[in-house]
Amino acid sequence: MSSHFSLMLAGEQPAISKLSVNSPYTGDVIATVDQCGDSHIEAALALAYGTFTDRGQWLSLNQRVAILEKTADLMTGQAAELTAGAAAEGGKPMVDSQVEINRAITGVKMCAEHIKTAVGEVIPLTEVLPDTLRAGFTQKEPIGVVVAVSAFNHPLNLIVHQVGAAVAAGCPVIIKPAGDTPLSCLRFVALLREAGLPSAWCQVALPDSLELATSLVSDPRVAFFSFIGSANVGWMLRSKLSPGTRCALEHGGVAPVFVDEHADLNKAVPAILKGGFYHAGQVCVSVQRVFVHKSLSVSLAEALVEGANGLVVGDPLDFATEVGPLIRSAEVDRVQTWVAEAVETGAQLLCGGKVLGNNCYAPTILLNPSTEASVSQNEIFGPVVCLYTYDDIQVAIKQANSLDVAFQASIFTQDIDRAMMIYHNIDASAVMLNDHTAYRQDNMPFAGLRHSGLGVGGIGHTIDDMRIDKMLVIKANLA
Repeated sequence: MSSHFSLMLAGEQPAISKLSVNSPYTGDVIATVDQCGDSHIEAALALAYGTFTDRGQWLSLNQRVAILEKTADLMTGQAAELTAGAAAEGGKPMVDSQVEINRAITGVKMCAEHIKTAVGEVIPLTEVLPDTLRAGFTQKEPIGVVVAVSAFNHPLNLIVHQVGAAVAAGCPVIIKPAGDTPLSCLRFVALLREAGLPSAWCQVALPDSLELATSLVSDPRVAFFSFIGSANVGWMLRSKLSPGTRCALEHGGVAPVFVDEHADLNKAVPAILKGGFYHAGQVCVSVQRVFVHKSLSVSLAEALVEGANGLVVGDPLDFATEVGPLIRSAEVDRVQTWVAEAVETGAQLLCGGKVLGNNCYAPTILLNPSTEASVSQNEIFGPVVCLYTYDDIQVAIKQANSLDVAFQASIFTQDIDRAMMIYHNIDASAVMLNDHTAYRQDNMPFAGLRHSGLGVGGIGHTIDDMRIDKMLVIKANLA
C-alpha cells in the first residue's frame, strides 16, 4: 500500500492536487504527494522573506550547529529506511544507495563543522593620520531567502548539499525536489524539523506547473537560487532571475577519459565500469567518452565487454543488483534511439544495445562512434560508454575539448609526465588520475564549466555562496 506525504509549506491551505510517485522499476505507485498552487507559493515566500527580514528570528550559530548535528544523529538511526526509500523512488541499487545515505549523513556533519570554523577576517586599513585610527573586520551573515531546485539522481545527498547548506548559512530555504523523487527530500526536512528547525526556515514546494515553479524562482524576494539539473532548464531559469538574485547552476558533462599506452588496465577496467554504469549512467560526471591508445584498444575493449556483460541488471531493491533502471521509460527510448543512430553512422556495437524491460537498459559499449553522433556530442545519461581509438594524444585532447560542456575528466597512465601534460591541456574543473570521472567527496569543489554550470559546488563552497562578508570599519579619534 502506498503512503501519502502532505504539504510542508506555510499555512493551512488544502493541496491543489496529488502527485503520484512511481517505482521506476515496477511502475507501481509507492506514494502520493500533495502539490501546491499560486497561493501556497505566495504564502511560502512571504513566510521565508518575513523570517529573514526579522533579525530577531535568526538562528544563532550554536542553534544551527545543534540542529544539524541532531539531524545527522537521526539520519544515522534511520539509515536503513532512508536507503530503501531512496532506492525505491530513484532506482539506484541498494548497494549504491547505502553509499549515498552515508555520504548525506557525512554532508550534514560537514555543514555543522564548516560554520564552526569559517569566520570573517581583519582588513588591513593602511591610512595613517595623526588624529585618527581605523580598524576593519568582517563577519559572516546569511544572504537571504534561498530557493533550490534539485535533480532526481541523488534524491537525498543533493538535497543535503542545497538545504543543509542553507540551514548552515542561516538562510530560510524553499526546496523544490524532482517530481520523480520527492520522498527523500520530504523525509530529510521532517528530520530537520524533528531536530529543532522551525518550519519557517525550510519549506518544500511541489508546484503543479512549470510556470508556477518559474514564478517561485524569479520572485524578487529570492536572494540565492541553487539549481541541479539539465542545462536547458538551468540556463532558462537563470535568465528569469530578478536583478540581484545570485545563483549556482550544476548541469552535466560528457566526461572524457584518457587511457594511454602506459596505463595499467587492471586499474582502468574496474574504474571505467563503475564510472560508466553506476546508477545506470545517470550521473552528471559519468564516464562517457574513453579515448584509448590503439596499442591497448583491443585489450581494453575485450575487458570492458566481459565486465559489462557480467554486471547484474535488475531490481534496485535487490542487494545483488549492480545496474538498476532508468528513471522513466521515455529515457530508455531516447537511449535506444541514440545507440541505434551511433551504429547506423559507423559505430561498432560491442555489447548491450537493447532494452531489457522494467525501464532497464543493457550496459552498452560502442567502439568509434562518429564525432557527430549524439552519443559523442551530448550527455547520454544512460548506461552507455563510447571508446575512441587514437594514435596522437594531442588529437584526442582536441576532440575531448571540442564540446560546449566541461566538467570532470580522468587519466589512466603510469607516466607522470604524460599525466601532467594531459591535465594541463584538458578542459575540466577536476581531473582524476587512475580513477573514474564520477569520483567525488562532498567537501571537494565541484564545478561545471561552460554550459555545464555556473559557480562552485561542494558543501563548504555552497555555504560560502549563501553568505556575505559584512564589514565594519571603526574610526577612533585620537586627538
